[in-house]
Amino acid sequence: MEQLDFFDVPSPCVGCCQVNNRGYCKGCYRNRDERFYWQQMTADQKIKIIKLCRQRYLRIMRRQRQNKEQESVALSPQQQFLFDDVNKSET
Repeated sequence: MEQLDFFDVPSPCVGCCQVNNRGYCKGCYRNRDERFYWQQMTADQKIKIIKLCRQRYLRIMRRQRQNKEQESVALSPQQQFLFDDVNKSET
């Protein structure tokens, strides 16, 4: 018998109950059914859901980081052009 069998798995809820465009909570990254049926789930099911939530979180963070990198790459040429004009007008 594992130690997990003796203790209940706590809810990952952080009190930020808003849903994103994919239907996942922005606070804990669970879907509607995972939130609704949390109390009826076994410890193994809860652990599996927490792992899924972690994967969802990492996927969203990776996507946000990629979007920021793409934005900075897209802005860089315009900023360099702007600074080049300033340097030319000073001479």
